[in-house]
Amino acid sequence: MRAGPAASAARRNLPTPMVLGREHNNRMPYRNQHSRRRRWPLAAGLAVGVALDALIGDPRRGHPVAAFGRAATALEGRDHAASRPRGAAHAAVCVLAVALPAALADRAMRGRPGWRMAAVTVAAWAVTGARSLRHEAERAAITLDHNDLSAARHVLPSLCGRDPEQLDAAGIARAVVESVAENTADAVVAPLLWGAIAGLPGLLAYRAVNTLDAMVGHRSARYLRFGWASARADDVANWLPARVTVALTAACAPLVTGADPRLVLRVARRDGSRHPSPNAGQGEAAFAAALGVRLGGTNVYGGVTEKRPDLGEGRAPDPRDIRRAIYLSRAVSVAATALAVVIAAITGA
Repeated sequence: MRAGPAASAARRNLPTPMVLGREHNNRMPYRNQHSRRRRWPLAAGLAVGVALDALIGDPRRGHPVAAFGRAATALEGRDHAASRPRGAAHAAVCVLAVALPAALADRAMRGRPGWRMAAVTVAAWAVTGARSLRHEAERAAITLDHNDLSAARHVLPSLCGRDPEQLDAAGIARAVVESVAENTADAVVAPLLWGAIAGLPGLLAYRAVNTLDAMVGHRSARYLRFGWASARADDVANWLPARVTVALTAACAPLVTGADPRLVLRVARRDGSRHPSPNAGQGEAAFAAALGVRLGGTNVYGGVTEKRPDLGEGRAPDPRDIRRAIYLSRAVSVAATALAVVIAAITGA
């Protein structure tokens, strides 16, 4: 009598087909459980980190991003030269000094979901700045409510780099609205999106890139060549988040300002590329359409005058539009958090 497959497999000391099936079925629940264990800490950490930022904001002293800035400044004293390669090396060292330890820590915590959630929570709190952004914008609005131009000019440098001394109330209002729009993308949407895509290393590496751009990515004589790599890296890192910010602004606009989302998308597509930055103009144009105002115009940075094209079709912004921009920024922040949590829950970075 001819032996069956099970007997033949047994003689060859191999697992039978029935055993193979049992092993496969037994492994599947373990794999699913392992996948879920990797996903939920990231999603939960992002949500709790944003909530923590909303509750307590940035510390007055000892902020991790400020510590990174001081270290980068010290390193710049040794690295600086009017050279793109030197600037690129400086940027690479600064970013890797943050991203590499984060990647190693993330790998070490894969089997410890509680620790991973805690690490993501602290990182998300440290790299997002929604509360600080809205707080400074509200300070500017209050000073303008009291017609205190001197105080408003004192607040403006905490939001943007333009010279405030010659600005009137309308100019300060425009500057604040533009800053709220740009920084909603840079300080909220972008870090959350990178965190959802790349986990703990994504959160910290993005903030390092963005901070370096703010420090050395200027077109001044000192940084024109040295800061070129940092500025280009920030352009790349913010390309997708800027477009996501447009989509979220369009989705939130009907609830906050009553604007037509199709108008927001149309104005952003038409005017966003007019801005000198490949990314900042996207959020500014979307906010302009959602608020029904016109942004852009003449700005002065370090004594250098820049004439920027108009973004949007409405009237010039006034101080009342600052609070409308704050409400819109808050709605976009909530939507960005929900989007990041969904992405993290699906992919687990």
